Formats: sequence, C-alpha cells, structure tokens
Amino acid sequence: MNRIQKSTRPLPLVVILGRPNVGKSTLFNRLVGARRAIVGDEPGITRDRIYGRVEWTGREFNIVDTGGIIPDEKDLIPANILKQARGALTKASLVMLVVDARAGITPLDQQLAELARSVNKPIFVTANKVDSPKLEADALEFERWGFPVYPISAEHGNGLGDMLDAALDLISAPATEETDPETAAREISIAIVGRPNVGKSSLINRLTGEERVIVSPVPGTTRDAVDTEIEHEGARYRLIDTAGIRRKGKTELMAEKISVVMARRHLERADVAILLIDAIEGPTALDATIGGYAHEAGVSLIIAVNKWDAIENKETGTTAQYERRVRDMMRFADYAPVVFVSAKTGQRVTKLLDDAAKAYQQRLKRVPTSELNRFFERHLDQPKASTRAKNYCRVLYITQAATRPPTFVLFTTSHGPRQHLHYSYERYVENRLREEFGFFGTPIKIKQRGKGANTRQRAARKAAS
Repeated sequence: MNRIQKSTRPLPLVVILGRPNVGKSTLFNRLVGARRAIVGDEPGITRDRIYGRVEWTGREFNIVDTGGIIPDEKDLIPANILKQARGALTKASLVMLVVDARAGITPLDQQLAELARSVNKPIFVTANKVDSPKLEADALEFERWGFPVYPISAEHGNGLGDMLDAALDLISAPATEETDPETAAREISIAIVGRPNVGKSSLINRLTGEERVIVSPVPGTTRDAVDTEIEHEGARYRLIDTAGIRRKGKTELMAEKISVVMARRHLERADVAILLIDAIEGPTALDATIGGYAHEAGVSLIIAVNKWDAIENKETGTTAQYERRVRDMMRFADYAPVVFVSAKTGQRVTKLLDDAAKAYQQRLKRVPTSELNRFFERHLDQPKASTRAKNYCRVLYITQAATRPPTFVLFTTSHGPRQHLHYSYERYVENRLREEFGFFGTPIKIKQRGKGANTRQRAARKAAS
C-alpha cells in the first residue's frame, strides 16, 4: 500500500470541549459560518470530531467540535467519544471549555475542567447561553477554576468578538493568506456514502492511518459529516465521512433524520462520492437509492465493494459476476468504476484515491469547440432513417455549457414542448461523448434548447421591419 500523508497546515488548533447539550455544536457552526455540525435538543448528537476553519480580523485558525463527553460512561460509543476528544486535546493550541451559564457548575463540568487542566494547554471557559445581564453575572461563578471566563450566546452571537480576540492573543494565529484558485482547485472533496455499518468510518481510518472517526458494530454510529485532509501522490484530498443513510421511515430519532438531510447536503459540496457496498450482503435497493442521490447531485461516482476479504471462493470470474449484479442494480451509473476493497486489510483502498483523482480531472474537462463540431458531423448531423418522423426534431448543433459535471446543450429544430428529442437519443449522444472524450467516473448532463420558435420570431420581426 502506497504511503498516504495527512495534509499538514501551519494553523493552530482550538478544541471545543464540554458535556452534552451545552451548545458546542451551535458555537462551532456560528464560528465557521456554516451548518456543519448537527444541532438539536437530544444530548450526545455529535460523536466524532468535526473540523472547520475560523477567520477573525484577518487571522485564522482551525477548530474542532468534540462529542459531548461523559467521562464515567461505560457504553461503547460514549467511551469512544472520550477517546476521540483526548486525541484532539493532545494537538490543541487552546482548549475552549464550554459550559451552560444557566445551569452553573455541575459535577461533570468539574471533571471536564480537570481533564482540560491535565493536558497542560492554554484554557479558557466559554460560558454559553448568556442572554441577559443577570446571567452574565452568574457566569462569573466559573472563575473559581482559575481560567479566564467569557460569557457568550452562541445562538445570538453575543460576546463572540471578545472571546475570539482573546483566542487569537493566546494561539498566535497567522494572517489569512490569499488563496490561489488553481491551488484550491487541486483539493479533491470526497464524500464517503453508504448504508449504516458498511465500513465508511473504517475506510477513513485506513486511509488516514489513525482512529480518526469512531468505528462501532452499532449501526448509525456516525451522525455528523467528518472532514479529514490527507495527501496522496502529490494530491490533496478532503474526506467526508457522512452518516449512514437509512430509509426515512426507519429514522426514528431526530438526529438520524437530520443525518439523512445533512448527508445529501454534503454530497452537494463534494467533487467525488465513494459509494460503499457491503460485499457480504450484496447490492441492495437502498444502495441504488444512495447512488441515485450522488448522481442527482452531479458528483463523480466510484462504487467500492467493501469487505471483499471476507468473500470465500474468489475464483476467476467472481469479481466480474459481482460487478454485473451491481450494474444491474444501478444502470443509471454505468460510468462509475467498481473497485473491490477491504478497509480492514487495506486491499486496494489507495486505488479509490487514484480513481477519484482521475474522475476529478474528467469532471473539469472542457471539449474544444472544434472537436465538438467534428463530433457533431460524425454522429449528430444526419439522424438515422429509423428515427425520422413527420415532425421529427433535429439537432442543429451542440455546445458544452459547463463543467462539474460536464454539461452539453443540444440546439434543436423544436418549435415547442411537444417536439423534443427522446430520452433514448440523449443516451445515444451521451454514449458517443464517452466513447470519444472519456469522462471517466463522472455523470454527463444533456440539455435541449429549441431554435425553431426563435427562428420564426426573427423572420417575423425582419418582415415587419
């Protein structure tokens, strides 16, 4: 397996720490300026580390939202949350201990203050939910710990300016640099999607070489989308481990319902989606539904059959037979490569990154006008005799309107909505485009635009003049 390096950035790291439901995720979202972490009244919604970047007065730093910690909790997931938080604390430049000013100091707050003190890092207390002068006075109770206290309201944004000024004084954050668009474009965002418990978090951990996200046999362990930056073969990748998507009728808890919405939202901000399928269970209708989400979002798609090491009797032809099953289930994504991997052993996982880089370049491809004109003459200029009809709609010319994904417009002789090229003809055009220009792993969008009506209107205006 080729060596994968974690992307190194010279930005300091601020860690948000606190017990469940004190407003950590609300504060995180307020600081990064986007709804990246799930927010709700149910305690313990955030489980993994969620990373973001904060810019304030021309300087910036990275920030991480940890799960709501219960130090004495013995259940698997809370124990892993504590382990995740400890991992973040060791790398912190500053610990932001978030408390609920309305509730005052609780025994759990006290334990977390001791945990923060034990890592020997700069600490200050963020007393959240301060919405009145009386509560601001009550927040001073937390000064008994010996840390600076900053009363704020994450929901309304009150007090955040003073808190951020203090944070920047402590961590020596560098000035914001102008980002070269070409450099920024080289970071490839990959959303890892799939049903619960197919190995998405295990794949992230294998690629990063550490237990970056919680892995558990309990379905639905991951709820938020978790970003991790790595480097491979000179390219930068941002891996987004999305929540396991279930059918809406089975998402009983509020957090799981929100996870479905958030996962689809993160697909929309990705360049490439890796759809993970469980090799043991085989492709399912829900796998096809999730693949459909990626297809509709216009992201490039790679289908990864995970746990392939567990499949017995892998004689010649098994992968081809299995791929046919996947293709039959997802005919709409025949452009997507199918890769057989094992997150557990590392088998072929770096090929996913190689394919993602190739698909990313293909989704940026723009076909020169001269080549499109030759393509038109060869394939579209003369429709097949079998397709001719009395009011047949003919293609006049083709142009590429956009990339990400590649989008082509067919200008036709259509005189109205009743005259339209059949879907099968669009598929014909798409297949010929792929044969000539590739577009590996990426969807192609075909749009139609009628020219007949415009031609008549121009002729009428010319006659009137």
